Amino acid sequence: MEPEDFEPRNRPARPKDLSTLSVGDLEEYIAGLEAEIARARATIQAKQAVTAAAQAVFKR
Repeated sequence: MEPEDFEPRNRPARPKDLSTLSVGDLEEYIAGLEAEIARARATIQAKQAVTAAAQAVFKR
C-alpha cells in the first residue's frame, strides 16, 4: 500500500487567497459564487419537488 492510500479522498478545497486579487477580480469572484449558490438552490428545489410528488403518490 502507498501512503496516499491512507489519505482522505475528498479533501475540502483550500480557500482561495483573496489578498492577491484586485477589487474588480473580487467582484467577479463574488458574482461567480452567487451564480453557483443560485444553481445549488435550484437543484434543492427540484429535488424537494420530486420528493413531495413521491410522497403524494405513496400517501394515497
